[in-house]
Amino acid sequence: MSEKSESRKEAEDLGRGLSFFEKYLSIWVALCILIGVALGRFIPIIPNTLGKFEYAQVNIPIAILIWFMIYPGMAEIDFKSILGVKKKPKGLVVTWTTNWLIKPFVMYGLFWLFMTVIFKKFITPELQTQYIAGAVLLGSAPCTAMVFVWSYLSDGDPAYTLVQVATNDIILLFAYVPLVTLLLGIGGISVPYDTLILSVILYVGIPLAIGYLSRIYLIKKKGQNWFENVYLEKIGNLTIIGLLFTLILLFSFQGKHNTK
Repeated sequence: MSEKSESRKEAEDLGRGLSFFEKYLSIWVALCILIGVALGRFIPIIPNTLGKFEYAQVNIPIAILIWFMIYPGMAEIDFKSILGVKKKPKGLVVTWTTNWLIKPFVMYGLFWLFMTVIFKKFITPELQTQYIAGAVLLGSAPCTAMVFVWSYLSDGDPAYTLVQVATNDIILLFAYVPLVTLLLGIGGISVPYDTLILSVILYVGIPLAIGYLSRIYLIKKKGQNWFENVYLEKIGNLTIIGLLFTLILLFSFQGKHNTK
């Protein structure tokens, strides 16, 4: 992205403000949670059917929805911008250190403390293990999709945000499985290698590749100006749509369990 294009885009973002839908996003999230629970309780055939499409404990419909959620962000990533890391290294070093050397271990420690010590009398050993495993899986995966949203809301530097997301996604491809294996091993929890590897491929590898290839193809075919000012604008809502439908599906599974 040229400096002129970046400046114009930043100016447009600053002046645009939040839309009605964006202002009340928390309400739409709450409604989707209620819709999901209602589907699970009153129309269980939907989560029952979608829940069957699973491989190595990874639900494929959810993976597809997550592709919709993070594809716009992945398509924005210009890997050439990574070369500009040397200009502002401090922010990236802070992000990398927090995401990969601090947050996973802190989250594991806090969950271990609460699950096995503070709430030990109220939670069965089986649930303790499940909660700790969930904390490890989530704590070791830095958020990518919503980083663009938070950057936009805080009037952040969009080009620098792209560099942060791109570098963290690359690190995630190689560091996630070893890190999760280490933390689960410390907790004496069996490591589902097939689930870990498939999750990285489905949730990061595939959308990252699709975003990169579509960016290269469309810029070559339509031009960079059309890609940045037309295409990215058109697909921007996919992130929120994917998020809301993912919530509906996830909570429909929980509503289904509550009917048992």
